[in-house]
Amino acid sequence: MIQILTALQSGRNNRVVELAEVHDTSRRTIFRDLNALKEIGVPYYYDAKAGAYSIDPGFFLPSINLNRKEAMILLLMVHKMRNHANMPFKNSILLAAMKLENTLPPQIRRYCNTALRSISIRPGPQAKMDSLDQVFAQLLEAVLRKRIVNMRYYLPREQRSVVIDLSPYHLFYCGIRWYVLGRSSFHKHIRAFRLCRIKELNILDKCFLDEEKFDIQEYLGRAWSMVPEGRLYPVKLRFLPEVAHDVTEVQWHSTQTVTFQDDGSAIVEFRVDGLNEITWWILSYGDRVQVLAPRTLRQRVIEIAQKMVSANR
Repeated sequence: MIQILTALQSGRNNRVVELAEVHDTSRRTIFRDLNALKEIGVPYYYDAKAGAYSIDPGFFLPSINLNRKEAMILLLMVHKMRNHANMPFKNSILLAAMKLENTLPPQIRRYCNTALRSISIRPGPQAKMDSLDQVFAQLLEAVLRKRIVNMRYYLPREQRSVVIDLSPYHLFYCGIRWYVLGRSSFHKHIRAFRLCRIKELNILDKCFLDEEKFDIQEYLGRAWSMVPEGRLYPVKLRFLPEVAHDVTEVQWHSTQTVTFQDDGSAIVEFRVDGLNEITWWILSYGDRVQVLAPRTLRQRVIEIAQKMVSANR
């Protein structure tokens, strides 16, 4: 597609047959790439008289002075990683990359194309959300304009939807999902809401006062992920040798400390606000982790494990 884009911007009239021959592909592939360019907003046009396609060179950026590493890492993030996170406006991301790539000197462009063919990224699981672009755009507008939004939000445990007036403070991506954090009329305090559970959303003609001067880092504090519970716990875990190095290769929390034992196991310690989120992370390691402290966490893990055994008998 990039090669087709470069040809269209060259200023020449490009016939489909010629494009197919030059790029050693089929006419069908050329038409497919042309349709893909149209979908992301590239304004090429067809000259019926000449029977050829072209694009206004002024649509793209002037030359940008990037070296090979700078260009490659930017294009890597767009071409290979844009599907790794559930990002909004993916067509705009791709179009921006094409504008950037089109300004690169030929030798840097060839280097980037060769490098990217040698790199692959396997996307992780993502929360499904067909209307991410629309909901994200509305919430971002509301955050920037300090407007209250009215939303119908689905509560899966109760299997019902509730109507909430929300003063949105911050958009936040965590794990595999987008969240909006703000003060909820339904809960009477600041809460995090998953964008994928918002079924209807309208921006109201009412402003909110950000008297609390919301700070995302202050709000998250030492939560394991994104839900602080208001109490700090010293957590001490022992990971068995077969997983010790895998676990300790990752910085899971800002307070993490690691002590390796003579038998190859690792003692990993945290100071965490709340136990709910870390409990499920611990359980993902099954019988390869032991909870040494606190006793409350140890008992919670035991109870859940016993219920799992009972449910699978």
